[in-house]
Amino acid sequence: MSDTNRRPFGFWTATALVIGNMIGSGFFALPAQLAPFGFTSVAAWVAAIAGAMVIAWVIAGLSRAMPEATGTLAICARALGPLPGVLIGWSMWVGIWSANAFIALTAVRYLGVFWPPLASSSFTLVLGAVGLLWLITLLNLRGAPTAGRFQVVTTLIKLVPMAAIILLLAQLGIGGGLALDAHPHAAFDVKQLAPAVTMAFFAMVGFECAGLCAERVRDPGRTVTRATLTGVGVTGLLYLIACSGIIFAMPQEAVAGVNAPVALFVETFWGRWAGLAVAGFAAVAAIGALNGWVLLQGEAPLGMARAGVIPAAIGRTSSRDVPVGALIASTALASVLILSNVSKDTSAIYDFMLRVTTAATLWFYAGACISALVIGVARPAAAIGLLFALWAIWGAGYEAIGLSLGLMATAVPLYLLRGSAEKAEEVTA
Repeated sequence: MSDTNRRPFGFWTATALVIGNMIGSGFFALPAQLAPFGFTSVAAWVAAIAGAMVIAWVIAGLSRAMPEATGTLAICARALGPLPGVLIGWSMWVGIWSANAFIALTAVRYLGVFWPPLASSSFTLVLGAVGLLWLITLLNLRGAPTAGRFQVVTTLIKLVPMAAIILLLAQLGIGGGLALDAHPHAAFDVKQLAPAVTMAFFAMVGFECAGLCAERVRDPGRTVTRATLTGVGVTGLLYLIACSGIIFAMPQEAVAGVNAPVALFVETFWGRWAGLAVAGFAAVAAIGALNGWVLLQGEAPLGMARAGVIPAAIGRTSSRDVPVGALIASTALASVLILSNVSKDTSAIYDFMLRVTTAATLWFYAGACISALVIGVARPAAAIGLLFALWAIWGAGYEAIGLSLGLMATAVPLYLLRGSAEKAEEVTA
């Protein structure tokens, strides 16, 4: 197998994967969730972007230090030991497939703008989300190169509404529509900063995907660093401008709690047709993000299996080098999560999945920073990143923290099965 086939991701594809995984359902939902925080939301975006950049630098540093490793999870296992490696990797994996449930629901809600019966009830919404999730899984079963090409296309498409939003904000700015005193908004409150940062950071999750897929990246020591920092920088700046602009261009009560705040914003100033167009682009953005995250939900357990921290059978791949079992198991769990919430209110589902996903993923970031401290990579940045991760985890609240730790603990049986599997292989040999 040639290096291009074994490592199909160059700089542009890796960067598209980073940006595509970050720009998804989070951005199109967060203005409504952050609007009640008012000016605190701006500080939250700045803090979330800064924290992501620091942690991204640490993860990139780990890839530079160990370019031969299959990914960040393998490096954490090597630095901290098998059991901590399993716990960190499992927490990340839980965050990935729970995020997929959130993203699939968001995509179907935006598609429902064009075909209302699709989102007319929680039952049809849930079925549509599960169906979409399995369709994207089938795409990824064709192999990483196919998924990578799909990611580049959807990333280019999803940048269109971002550009439209910035153009509209510029138009409003020139016309004085963005004056900070045009509409009353909540003043900055330091006590609300941590919860706001946790929400904002949900939209930043995904920047680590190039490091997680280092085994698929050409020249990972160099490419992962460039792709990760470029993706975080571009996406973070877009988030700060677009989300804050939407919040301050409209009355706080008009944005807070709405289902499609970005589409509402465009429709308010450019008309119904523009709002529909943005709804379509939002659906594409969510589907593109879902594609990237489905790819990762297979790559995460694959990296752990190849690193020897969980049973090797979990890492078995097809002729297309796809971890079929891990991919299908992840989608099945995400489907169960979606179906189990069929009787709940949509906003309650969103809040639950957002906080749990962010908390679970932040444990991985904390583990990456601890690993960097242990092996002596980017130690100042790692110390800052660790403090930020712990602070953001605290902002998720006790319920999400407890649940994320509980899900992480379910990895212990895998660690024990790893030993049993090794003994069974020795007896068979």
